[in-house]
Amino acid sequence: MRFLRISATWQKRVALIAGAVLLAWAGITLAILVNQLLTADERAAVTQQQAEAAAAEARIAKYRDSVAETAADLAERQDQLDEWSKESFGVDPSAVTEEVGTEAATGAAEPLKTSAIDPSLPPEAQALAQLEARQEAFAGKLLTAVNDRAAKAETAVAALGLNPAALVRNAAAGRGGPFIPYRGKMGKAKTLGPSFAALEGALFRMEVLERTLVAVPSGNPANVLMMSSGFGYRSDPFTGGGAMHAGLDFRGPIGTPILAAAPGKVVFVGQKSGYGNVVEVDHGQGILTRYAHLSGFTATVGKQVAAGEQIAKMGSTGRSTGSHLHFEVRLNGVAVNPRRFLEAKADVLEVKADARQRVGSVARGAR
Repeated sequence: MRFLRISATWQKRVALIAGAVLLAWAGITLAILVNQLLTADERAAVTQQQAEAAAAEARIAKYRDSVAETAADLAERQDQLDEWSKESFGVDPSAVTEEVGTEAATGAAEPLKTSAIDPSLPPEAQALAQLEARQEAFAGKLLTAVNDRAAKAETAVAALGLNPAALVRNAAAGRGGPFIPYRGKMGKAKTLGPSFAALEGALFRMEVLERTLVAVPSGNPANVLMMSSGFGYRSDPFTGGGAMHAGLDFRGPIGTPILAAAPGKVVFVGQKSGYGNVVEVDHGQGILTRYAHLSGFTATVGKQVAAGEQIAKMGSTGRSTGSHLHFEVRLNGVAVNPRRFLEAKADVLEVKADARQRVGSVARGAR
């Protein structure tokens, strides 16, 4: 056997080298561990930053969507207000716009109280809230103006012996159609709100009452002075027995022009038993006028006629004792006394003239 002798000096050197190697390895290992820990923290920090950025982007997107949705909704409300103004006050709604006043025009004032914008959204959205407040003010002013007009029309209609509530109720009974939920411009289901609903109802009431006034036959159906028979029960001119007379008789020469008592559409030209030659004009709102015992016609079925326009000639056809006009006014098919319309007072006629001007402006604007 051979024995290898290592001197103490070499043993120390080997031990130092081994120790150095171990120390280096431990340092490297520690550095790796520290690096891994730092990298993990950085990754965690980056991940957190990304999550925060994503959340911020989501909030910004939600904010933008809310603002865009609100802006679109307000734009649609404004379109509706503009349309109602035009439909209800003619092609020039300046009379209504002036009613809004300085406060609504400038948008100045009160602290903003609105449901249009989530209060948690940034303050930039308050400009839209201010616009909504101005629209609400305008809608309120428009509602007041509409109610004032409707009240005047209601008083005039009642003075003619008609029932305003019944007229509105009957008009509302003829509505329908499939249910299609209202959606805003962003495609989300919405409602225009209670103020707009109140305005819509007031506009409908005003429209019915004013159109009824325009349809009322207040013009003289013939330029003659003699009324030979009134409305109601009388002695029959042929038999002498009691009979109901459903209109007014105006005596005059054969050929006297017969005039439309109100604007409307000719719906019948021909003969009816007992009436002889007849022309009927539909004025809308359930009001129809009948002109009977005529000697000739100057209007045809389907013609739109103005108040005072000639539609026929006076005669003595049918069950008649002499040349005259038998004039009837029918409301929803029932004969009513024409005198209440032909002898309307000046204040009623003034409201009617105002209503005719508005309805005429709307009709011209629609063409």
